[in-house]
Amino acid sequence: MSKIENVIIIGSGPAGLTSAVYTARANLQPLMIEGEEQGGQLMTTTEVENFPGFEHGITGPDLIDVMRKQAARFGTRFITKNVTQVDFSARPFKVWVGKELHLAQTIIIATGARAKYLGLESEKKYMNRGVSACATCDGAFFRNVEIGVVGGGDTAME
Repeated sequence: MSKIENVIIIGSGPAGLTSAVYTARANLQPLMIEGEEQGGQLMTTTEVENFPGFEHGITGPDLIDVMRKQAARFGTRFITKNVTQVDFSARPFKVWVGKELHLAQTIIIATGARAKYLGLESEKKYMNRGVSACATCDGAFFRNVEIGVVGGGDTAME
């Protein structure tokens, strides 16, 4: 039978890594299943100016790197693969990574979001050089510049 973890964190963006820091500091020995694309959307962000503690900004990958090292320093363990199946119907909760089963008393789901793009070739060419996936994050970079916002509902209008 697999060891029953205190905490499994699914996802490795800022929310997951913050959870890892706090649970590790509480001596809960978290296991983070960070996915094959560790770090989330910040891994594609060239400049983060709105994260506290970085007066002159920091790149998304550098921020994730610093946060990951901090979580590891407190004892977070990492699996860099995707979760393939879960069963939350009874404790201990079950999380599979391929055929490998992991059991936990607590699961923190921090899988974040994924930006939707139009699929234009120019989106890839100008990503982080005029094309942004987050108007609220990057709006300040485009002050006094004519822009277009593509999206539906509140997400685009925010």
